[in-house]
Amino acid sequence: MANKPGILTNCPWACLGNLKYLVLAPFACHSIYTFFMSKDESERDMFYILLLPLTLFRMVHYQIWISLSRYRTAKGNNRILDRSIEFDQVDRESNWDDEIILFGLVYYIGYLILEQAHHMPMWRTDGIIITALLHIGPVEFLYYWLHRALHHHFLYSRYHSHHHSSIVTEPITAVVHPFAEILAYYTLFGIPVFTTLFTGTVSIASIGAYVIYIDFMNLMGHCNFELIPKWMFSIFPPLKYFMYTPSYHSLHHTQFRTNYCLFMPLYDYIYDTMDKSSDTLYEKSLDREAEVPDVVHLTHLTTLESIYHLRLGFASLASKPHTSKWYMLLMWPVTLWSIMLTWIYGYTFVVERNLFKNLKLQTWAIPKYRIQYFMQWQRESINNMIEKAIIEADQKAIKVLSLGLLNQAKQLNSNGELYLRRYPQLKVKVVDGSSLAVAVVLNSISKGTSQVVLRGRLSKVANSIALALCKGGIQVVTLDEEDYKRLKAKLTPEAATNLVLSKCYNVSKIWLVGDGLSEDEQLKAPKGTLFIPFSQFPPRKVRKDCFYFNTPAMNIPKHLENVNSCENWLPRRVMSAWRIAGILHALEGWNEHECGNKMFDIDKVWKASLRHGFSPLITPSAIEAKA
Repeated sequence: MANKPGILTNCPWACLGNLKYLVLAPFACHSIYTFFMSKDESERDMFYILLLPLTLFRMVHYQIWISLSRYRTAKGNNRILDRSIEFDQVDRESNWDDEIILFGLVYYIGYLILEQAHHMPMWRTDGIIITALLHIGPVEFLYYWLHRALHHHFLYSRYHSHHHSSIVTEPITAVVHPFAEILAYYTLFGIPVFTTLFTGTVSIASIGAYVIYIDFMNLMGHCNFELIPKWMFSIFPPLKYFMYTPSYHSLHHTQFRTNYCLFMPLYDYIYDTMDKSSDTLYEKSLDREAEVPDVVHLTHLTTLESIYHLRLGFASLASKPHTSKWYMLLMWPVTLWSIMLTWIYGYTFVVERNLFKNLKLQTWAIPKYRIQYFMQWQRESINNMIEKAIIEADQKAIKVLSLGLLNQAKQLNSNGELYLRRYPQLKVKVVDGSSLAVAVVLNSISKGTSQVVLRGRLSKVANSIALALCKGGIQVVTLDEEDYKRLKAKLTPEAATNLVLSKCYNVSKIWLVGDGLSEDEQLKAPKGTLFIPFSQFPPRKVRKDCFYFNTPAMNIPKHLENVNSCENWLPRRVMSAWRIAGILHALEGWNEHECGNKMFDIDKVWKASLRHGFSPLITPSAIEAKA
């Protein structure tokens, strides 16, 4: 929002929320009906029916640039600015598709009103030439002066400051403006279109190519990485007057009073508003190599929808905790394609980068879904990918690699111990984060608790929790005889006195739960039970009269930067214990692995997390008590 929002700041359909696309529905349905159902051949118009595919293509085009830009900036090669993007920018730019809705409305209504728009030819060379000349001349010239006017205090504070709130730009920043400003731009871009319409030189190709050209240049120019190669300007030196670069426009967002051009720096040269450091920043960005992080967190895809919730997917979805949406079913062709891709693509990819003080962090993802980790014939392939990631981290002199989600599953690689046996000389420290996960669960149990129920498949974390609680004098109740025997075998005789086997489900309202907790068991728990997961994945919520806590996680400090997506189902600025463990390992300089059966001192790890600014989440029961 601008500092002092002016009139027509919001789009007229803003009140419709996610239903805003319905404003295009009548026009889209009418175009389809007239083309396929009309008996009158004169009513069938190729341009009218192509407006819907063109509108959808624009959305796909935008998304490709978003994903590419986020991937490249996470890797770091050719990155222009190192500043962070936070949730406020993602929220501010979440209505980027309003411009595409306006495009659809303008062209649909324009077609219905203007007779000249009917039955236009597919191609006219003269119309394409006129469109190009009018863009180079009037459009670029008028835009330049409009842009300078928008930087006058009166207009800037009411309109253009909204766009400039994003210092570090992403492709969608290009179309994030107040509604009145977008209308002004459409007026300018309408000059070539209306001129060719009224001179009878218009064609489907001239309009389509012009729209795609504007999108391409606009989105490319707002990327935070440089991609225009030097050889283009070497072969044709005058090109620098007719084509800007991402670094050129990035300077406009950091310096504000230079580089005003639309896509062609010609008028910046003429009126002496080109930033003197444009060439230097361009070359510096091109020469920049991929960033080598200090810490890597290795994760993987979860549900079939999770690919859209990745930071490289839909920005607005990634910025919220992962929940299933009915409309994602419409994406099933893309989902199916992604599943097929996971069978053949065997390399990790960079998902995210963060900065913790001077510590550089990256998240890498294994291109496999959770369900594939349970397929026996996929395990070798997954282990090979994890192994390659560890070797790559070792070769790059990365300090710590933490194993997230099922990448540390016991049945897969014995909590990472498999790789240490294969490569005993590893310099990168492999961390499974179990110690901090245990510490988080223990500190989620309210003081004064005398008894807890432990349910779900036993794991390294579950065993350690049971041991710590029993030693601390808290009674641990198990409901399964086999679990009871396994746990008792790991306890000292004194601690074992606090381990209880029971067939009664009403013994405690504090349940520590892991994978394998059934819905039937949840239904047997007493009303008001607090379910605290110790597993990587949360249980399915069955009870409305009970409380469900997050999987082991902590709030992150303010100085952990560039956090603009949620980690799976966790809330904003909350990070899983397994991921935090890798950061702590590097911050504290612990020179040993934490995997296999290895556990660190739980109290030591917990105090280290608090010392570095991480804080515990408030349990739902505590929130309820305060209310």
